[in-house]
Amino acid sequence: MSVPTQALRRDKSLVTASLAANNGAVPNPEATNRKNLFLLIQLRWLAVAGQVLTILATQYWFEIPLPLAKMAGVVLFLVGLNIFSLLVLRGIRPITNTQLFVALIFDMAALTTQLYLSGGASNPFVSLYLLQITLGAALLTPRFTWILVAAASACFVFLIFLFQPIAIPHHGGSDLLSLHIRGMFICFVLAAGLIVIFMTRIDRNLRERDAYLADLRQRSAEEDHIVRMGLLASGAAHELGTPLATISVILSDWRQMRTLARNRELAADMAEMRAQIERCKRIVSGILMSSGQARGEGTIRTTIRGFLDDLVEEWRISRQPFKLEYTNNFDPDEQIVSDTALKQVIFNVFDNAQEASQAWVGVTAERQDDKLVIAVSDRGPGFDETILAALGQPYMSSKGRPGGGLGLFLVMNVVRKLGGDFSARNMEQGACVTLSLPLAALTDGDDHEA
Repeated sequence: MSVPTQALRRDKSLVTASLAANNGAVPNPEATNRKNLFLLIQLRWLAVAGQVLTILATQYWFEIPLPLAKMAGVVLFLVGLNIFSLLVLRGIRPITNTQLFVALIFDMAALTTQLYLSGGASNPFVSLYLLQITLGAALLTPRFTWILVAAASACFVFLIFLFQPIAIPHHGGSDLLSLHIRGMFICFVLAAGLIVIFMTRIDRNLRERDAYLADLRQRSAEEDHIVRMGLLASGAAHELGTPLATISVILSDWRQMRTLARNRELAADMAEMRAQIERCKRIVSGILMSSGQARGEGTIRTTIRGFLDDLVEEWRISRQPFKLEYTNNFDPDEQIVSDTALKQVIFNVFDNAQEASQAWVGVTAERQDDKLVIAVSDRGPGFDETILAALGQPYMSSKGRPGGGLGLFLVMNVVRKLGGDFSARNMEQGACVTLSLPLAALTDGDDHEA
């Protein structure tokens, strides 16, 4: 069994469509940047609220006069920047590391302006630069982080020499020191709380991204495994062609021999051998067609209902199950191009069900929105919990024979290549395996025939 050709050609577009459909829910690097930008937007709203409260408390509680109009202008700038950031977040263009860096630079510029208007480096809230550097270290590349450190240092030096002094109403040195310490304490609590909240959430986003990349590496290794098996299967199919043809010629010669022809038992055995050889030839041809060879014989236009009906009937004749309950509720019907490899995938699931339950196999097919859903049930012992936990991993099988577990591994990867889903669950009696295939991957026959 090999990966369907149409799935190989559509793999990249399916991945892109899947990300778009999830609206960034998949924890890939771009989605992680979106989440981090959203965290920065939330932090900026908190900064706006904190600045408003601090300005009002300083002006009216501590009775320290501030340039309210100018400081309100900075607050309005942050509000406008947040609205713009939300519009960017809703767009379809990817969020880059550079955009996160620019967002932090704007926040640093706003903080510098507020500090410039309220005492410069002597303002106890000057240590909020450390919060922005900490966020930068978590979100940005090392190059951008060091640029942010340099920018914050330059802003600090600037505020030492250039700032607008504020008139402190208290004349005693102890009162001024006490006021400064209280401001430092408020700044410390604010910075510590924000660092814990946002660093925890950023760390979760980064761990999701790392898990996604690890999953991609695992999938790449699995697909490489499939490619190697496909090459081996294709090579074996080529090699088997010659001995099968030789045996077929010898059988034809034997049938012409009068001595053998007169023996009815031998004649029946030769007929059965010839039928089995023809079956082997069809299997070899199917492998070659699925791997992209012998293309001209493999593409057959049909409908989904017809494809499933023929597939189930072919399996019923070749496997002769004791009892097969088949229900095809797919409606409305659609045109597709029959794919030999997809047929082999479904055959594999049927075979597994029959191995688990010789007495009964149930198959249902239906349409759910834009998907074909095939459920295969049996009344066997069900899946072991360890098998369900590692469903689709190669060589994970309870059959205890060499190569066990490769069937479901290949089924899962072929279904995934088509953009579908594969699941298995235990029922009260037996198990149920469900294949969910998008109709777009089955009905688009142009690529398949190209």
